[in-house]
Amino acid sequence: MQGIYLKKGAKKLACGYTTGTCAAAAAQAAAVMYFTGRAPESVSIMTPKGIRLTLETLEPFCREDYTSCAIKKESGDDPDITNGVLVYAGLTFRHAESESRSDVGDNGSDGLGQQSTENKITVDIDGGIGVGRVTKAGLEQPVGAAAINSVPRRMITDEIMRVCKANDFAGHVKAVISIPEGEALAQKTFNPRLGIEGGISVLGTSGIVEPMSERALIETIRAELSVKREENKRLGRDIVLAAPGNYGRNFISERYGIDIEDAVKCSNYIGELVDFANELGFKRLLLAGHIGKLVKVSGGIMNTHSSNADARLELLAAHALMAGADAQTGRRILACMTAEEALGILREGGLLPDTMDIMVRRIKYYLDRRSGTTQIEVIVFSNEFGELAKSDGADDFVREFRK
Repeated sequence: MQGIYLKKGAKKLACGYTTGTCAAAAAQAAAVMYFTGRAPESVSIMTPKGIRLTLETLEPFCREDYTSCAIKKESGDDPDITNGVLVYAGLTFRHAESESRSDVGDNGSDGLGQQSTENKITVDIDGGIGVGRVTKAGLEQPVGAAAINSVPRRMITDEIMRVCKANDFAGHVKAVISIPEGEALAQKTFNPRLGIEGGISVLGTSGIVEPMSERALIETIRAELSVKREENKRLGRDIVLAAPGNYGRNFISERYGIDIEDAVKCSNYIGELVDFANELGFKRLLLAGHIGKLVKVSGGIMNTHSSNADARLELLAAHALMAGADAQTGRRILACMTAEEALGILREGGLLPDTMDIMVRRIKYYLDRRSGTTQIEVIVFSNEFGELAKSDGADDFVREFRK
């Protein structure tokens, strides 16, 4: 593949391409093989982002009305666990004269890729080995469908249609996308938490993998919240629990006895978490997190990654001054390396409870400003000092998860 690069700061990083692009390119190669009798050495495919890729065709196989080809996934400089896996598209062709309308969509296909054209071509898309299957409501695809999202489905269909039209084919094509390594790789992804079983997902909205993409993480948060919304409908409740990371999830499990699986992991994207909670109609949100993350929210910082903003000690010093600390204490806090170290200074001066109370009220203030109709409560803890502070309604929210 020709080099595609993205500049991030002073770095020039190589882009890759998605599993959806691989599936569509493999489908194109398999279709060409059916009509020509041999697989092309490479295929050219236009991604939704408007970037054309030329990808090498691998593992060609042909048997009667069945052809299969693979494309090797490349992630560029993105730390993607699917880098290097083979994505296969196996196509089965039925000419119009040998099929009836009742045949379309049979043979185990989930039927979601089917489209018709004036040439009477139909395409069904399903997942094979290593492609996950949806088991929980709330995701982009319905329960029972292969975890192949809508953009890849459209790309696969378009590539098959294009080759079929060029060869005056009329009939039905069933496409099965397989990723043999997918079942093992899925255990390293969010798929088991999301209710996708048996493999990984075939994803991609732009067709291109941008290095260290924030968008993929943010969309995972939205997907988790969507699943929680459907679970809430079944349970008859309107509340969701979230934590930036595993520290927060483990804390609420150990401190309050809440099932850790109840918590959505939102990483640094506090603002997006609140936005999605509002968008998806949650009435209440309980956010529990380590002070190193949530203290930043007390200054209105909604992306808590250190590359975006790091005012932990400045904010702790300001809250301490509001709680009655003197200038010397403020300077000592500013000289600390970590928030945990600063907490020791506050406790030493008898200022910890009041400072934490001021901090949590400021956190809630900024979350409420960001929120629409969702009521938000907060719990803040540290590894050394345990629970530091919580907003007034937090205990009521905790009880909801103990029912």
